[in-house]
Amino acid sequence: MADHQEASVTLPSEPASVSTARRYVAEVLGEWGLPAGADTADRVRVIVSELATNAVQHTLGLSPTFTVAVRLEREEWLRVGVTDSHPARPRRLPAAVQQDSGRGMVIVRWLAVEAGGRLSVSPTEDGGKTVWIALPWTAGPLSGSVAPFC
Repeated sequence: MADHQEASVTLPSEPASVSTARRYVAEVLGEWGLPAGADTADRVRVIVSELATNAVQHTLGLSPTFTVAVRLEREEWLRVGVTDSHPARPRRLPAAVQQDSGRGMVIVRWLAVEAGGRLSVSPTEDGGKTVWIALPWTAGPLSGSVAPFC
């Protein structure tokens, strides 16, 4: 058994790609043995939706694509990252009760911490950034099938 498994997909930075990213990650997690209805699977779907939406909406056209990477490290930690080429780090925006947006990073951080995980942001070599969440892996040992590394 390798120390880690990983898979990734690069998608156009457009709204339709958010649901594609969410489905891709759900399929990978299912292949790795995490049932679709598990709390961790639901949590990751929401997190991927929020991070992918941020990569589409807040890069101001400076990131034509974004990449979603999923890593399982030693069957202990699940890491999910969304990378775009915009240099600005995500930040919490003031969100009035009536606003429809502005809460994404608060939601992501809360979901990660509530599950015993963490959120981090790291710069990329080309001047962009990756927003990562790390969650404890709850599905047990990997099944035999592994999603391809794209």
